[in-house]
Amino acid sequence: YAWDANEEYLFKAMVAFAMRRYSSKSTTQISNVLLCNVTDRVSFWFVVTDSSKNVTTVPGSEVEAAIRMNRNRINSAFLLSDKTLQFLKITSTLSPPVEPTTPVWLIVFGVVLCLIVAAIVFLVVAGIQKRKKKTKESTERENLEEKSEVTVTIENGIPCEVLDLKAGHVNGVFAADDERFTSL
Repeated sequence: YAWDANEEYLFKAMVAFAMRRYSSKSTTQISNVLLCNVTDRVSFWFVVTDSSKNVTTVPGSEVEAAIRMNRNRINSAFLLSDKTLQFLKITSTLSPPVEPTTPVWLIVFGVVLCLIVAAIVFLVVAGIQKRKKKTKESTERENLEEKSEVTVTIENGIPCEVLDLKAGHVNGVFAADDERFTSL
């Protein structure tokens, strides 16, 4: 960033602009802003004179208030920020850092806790559904077994006819109509 006569002119113009906006008089000119002790590191002090009386200087409190009011415009003109363009005795206009109302660790803790609670609820609901399904299958199996004590048995999940050994079983293929009950 080269500080030359053009940059000095722009700075004087911005200070004159700030003074005009602050004190609704349009009497402050660029020539009323005087730069003193300019160094190579772009360090200087300046004075604003009153245009009606060339010798009288404007009080420092008015100059500070004008710069404070238009600080963002001055920073923008030089493409700088409050950290890079520093006015001594004039507090910076940086807003304080935004602090969330809730600490970040509390938000992270809440998210993790919600995930854990959701997982526990999922496991409990899945277990209840599994138990209901198992109970329903065993009830159906018992009902089928009760119905099939005489006729149907379930083996490996496949219903099969059962021989009633107490009453005997008649094979219709080998039995003739008149020889239904033959002795063995």
